[in-house]
Amino acid sequence: MAEPLRVGLAGLGTVGAGVIRLVEANAALIARRAGRPIVVTTVSARDRRKKRSVDLAPYTWDDDMVILGERPDVDVVVELVGGADGPALACARATIEAGKAFVTANKAMIAHHGLELAGKAEAAKVALKFEAAVAGGIPVIKGLREGAAANAIERVYGILNGTCNYILSTMEDTGRDFADVLREAQAKGYAEADPAFDIEGTDAAHKLSILAAIAFGSRIDFPGVDTTGITRLKAADIAQADALGYVIRLIGMAEAGDGQLFQRVQPHLVPFDHPLAHVDGATNAVVAEGNFSGRLLFQGAGAGEGPTASAVVADLIDIARGEIGAPFSVPVAELEAMEPAATGHRQGRAYLRFMVADRPGVLAEITAAMRDAGVSIESLIQKGRAGDAGAVMVAMVTHEGPESAVAEAVRLLEGSDSLTEPPLVLQILGE
Repeated sequence: MAEPLRVGLAGLGTVGAGVIRLVEANAALIARRAGRPIVVTTVSARDRRKKRSVDLAPYTWDDDMVILGERPDVDVVVELVGGADGPALACARATIEAGKAFVTANKAMIAHHGLELAGKAEAAKVALKFEAAVAGGIPVIKGLREGAAANAIERVYGILNGTCNYILSTMEDTGRDFADVLREAQAKGYAEADPAFDIEGTDAAHKLSILAAIAFGSRIDFPGVDTTGITRLKAADIAQADALGYVIRLIGMAEAGDGQLFQRVQPHLVPFDHPLAHVDGATNAVVAEGNFSGRLLFQGAGAGEGPTASAVVADLIDIARGEIGAPFSVPVAELEAMEPAATGHRQGRAYLRFMVADRPGVLAEITAAMRDAGVSIESLIQKGRAGDAGAVMVAMVTHEGPESAVAEAVRLLEGSDSLTEPPLVLQILGE
C-alpha cells in the first residue's frame, strides 16, 4: 500500500476530536477506500493544557497552527478553529503557499476569502476542500460539484442553519415564544451563548453564498446576500401559518440569470406538502433544481461531531486519491462576476403581520395602503388582544404579485401611530 497521507490538525474542539476518533475507528476501511492510510501526525490548538476528550499522546503537538503546513511530517492541514480571519486564514495561506493541501469546515473564511484561497490553490496545484463548511455531514458540495455537474442548476435553496430550524420547529410543536425556546436551545447546546451569528441569519448567508458560487459558476458574493433572521417571529405567527397550511422555516435561496445573482436568507412560509416542511429539529436540507435532473434533495444532520467529522474525512479521502479539481467547480478566472439581482420584480405571495392599536379605523388604514400599492389580499385575519400592551394582531396573505408592491404598501404605513411595531413580511415558498 502507498505511503500514508499525513494530517496536521488545527483545532481540537468537538469536531477536531471527532476527526481523530473517526480516523482511528475506521482506519482500515478508510485506507481501503482511499488507497492509502490516512493518519494524524500533528495537532495544534490554543491551549495545550486543556483536557481533551481524546488521547493526544500519539501525536506531535505544535503550538503554532499557522505553520503546520511547513512541517515535513504533514501532507495536508485540516483547520477546525473557525473565524473569517486571524489564525485560520493565516494557516490557510501558509499551508497552500507551502504546496500542501488544505481542508476546512470554516464557512465564514470561505465566504469571505474563498476566491483568494482557491486562486492560490489552483496556482500551487494543491487541493482546497471545504465539504464540511456547508450542511455538516450532508455531501451537498460534492453533489453539486460532481453528481449534478452535467446540469445547469436553476435554483438552489434550503434550510442551512440547524439552530434556527430547532427553534422554529420547537415553537411549532409547543406553542412557546421565540425567547423561551432560544433559552432552551442554549441550555441543550444547540445555540451559542451569543446566538446572533445563527439567529440573525449570518451563518446561513455564509453557506448560501458558497452554494451559489458552486451551483452557478459565479464569484462568491457574501455581501450581496439579503439577510433577515428569525428574531421577530412570534408564537402567533407560527400558529397562524399552521392554520393557513404552512410551517415557517428560515430559507436560504439563490437563483441566477441574465448575469444577475439573487441571494436571500429569510423566514418563509413553507406549504405542508413541500419536502422542506418536514425537516425538523437541528436538521439541514438543501434542494437543487437542475434542468435535466429535476429536483434533488439533500438532507441530514447539519452539524455535530460525527456528521462534520465525516465530511472532513471524506475530503481527506479525495486528497489521498489524488483528486484536486477546481474548488468552485470551474477555475477562479472563469467564475462569472454577477450583479446582485433586484428583487422588486419578483412575483410571489406574501404573509404580512401587523401589531396595531386596538381602536376603530386601523384595519381600514391597512387595507387602504394595500389598495394604493396595488396589493391584492387573498385572506385577512384580525385576532383579539395579544397581550402586547393592548395591541392586536392583523395577519394577511396576498395573491401573487410583485414584491415591490408589498414593499410600497409597507412604506405607505411607515410612521403610522396605528402600528405598535414595524410590519413583518414573509414570502411564501412556491413550487
